[in-house]
Amino acid sequence: MESFSLILAIVVVTALAFDFTNGFHDTANAMATTISTGALKPKVAVAMSAVLNLVGAFLSVEVANTISKGLVDETGIRPEVIFAALVGAILWNLLTWLVGLPSSSSHALMGGLIGAAIASAGVGAVHGDVLVTKVLLPAIAAPLVAGIAAMLGARLTYRLGRKADGKAAAKGYRAGQIASAGLVSLAHGTNDAQKTMGIITLALVAGGALAPDSDPPLWVILSAGIAIALGTYLGGWRIIRTMGKGLTDLQPQQGFAAQTSAATVILASSHLGFSLSTTHSVSGAVMGAGLGRKGGVVRWSTATRMFVAWGLTLPAAALVAAIAEWVCGLGDWGTALVAVFLVASSAAIWKISRREVVDHTNVVDDEPEAAGVVTQAMAAVTPPPAGVTGEPAAAVASSASEPKAPSATTTV
Repeated sequence: MESFSLILAIVVVTALAFDFTNGFHDTANAMATTISTGALKPKVAVAMSAVLNLVGAFLSVEVANTISKGLVDETGIRPEVIFAALVGAILWNLLTWLVGLPSSSSHALMGGLIGAAIASAGVGAVHGDVLVTKVLLPAIAAPLVAGIAAMLGARLTYRLGRKADGKAAAKGYRAGQIASAGLVSLAHGTNDAQKTMGIITLALVAGGALAPDSDPPLWVILSAGIAIALGTYLGGWRIIRTMGKGLTDLQPQQGFAAQTSAATVILASSHLGFSLSTTHSVSGAVMGAGLGRKGGVVRWSTATRMFVAWGLTLPAAALVAAIAEWVCGLGDWGTALVAVFLVASSAAIWKISRREVVDHTNVVDDEPEAAGVVTQAMAAVTPPPAGVTGEPAAAVASSASEPKAPSATTTV
């Protein structure tokens, strides 16, 4: 019983560590556009996001129930299986954070759980219908719906505000952007914090500490909310840079449209119990908003790398988790070996990240991605867009010495 209690404690701690990585990995979802447009200072933005993530964790348990009761068969799951799943998810989160790619923490967790469950109990341990209807289909639909809504919203916003005073309109849109960013943070707490709640609840059921079909206890909700809030406050500056400047240059009108669209999609999915990727939703909305301004920019080379990471998330996390489960199956020493590997790998990734530090002091200072050959050719023959004045706010935030990318082109 003592050994069993120890592994259960290890699982809970590891789950909260994943929740922490989820927080700093996904801070960009709420605050990248707000920071890049200058609506909020970086540290203020992440502090506000952290508080609202914590509040959002208490608003619903539907997504947690999808994970703890729906995705895999509770009766065939051991605590070691959940530990292995978390190892796969954490390592994928850290790797994508290191290279600044906004991949899905949700899908990393789902992939890890699926891979470890299959390695432990076979394919039958995974409920395929739940996987398709509440994980895979929302993964495809969310960025499309959010992107289309953001594009239409941005165009409508520009049309309605074309006769408004420039400074007054910009001030109003910045205020709206702050409010919509807060809504995204709240939505993130209702969706992503619940995933860790679901995993811990599943571990407690597997370990006999909770009855099957139980809802997450209060201490689980509180600890998951605190962990994701702390991670959010730390700030995933590398991914914030990619989301705020690497995909597109946004004006406040576009930032407002992107965040409002993404928040609506995320909150609706949380209510329905869909294990939605907030990263997919916000990324789709940012790209849609980028296309919503006449002459807007979308850097498709960055977007392509991001799409590749999305496609690899589930299978990569599943593979690592399956290997970790196989090693854990060798006995207590195998579980210890996996734990040591996780800590060593995490430390190595952190040390590599120190070679090029990205933080709140330089997150908006780096030059945007260089234009491609096709972009340069298009810039030579494409006239400036009519009716659009002023530089994108993200470019204004950059130092005056930086070269400006042509605003009427799309980088490939």
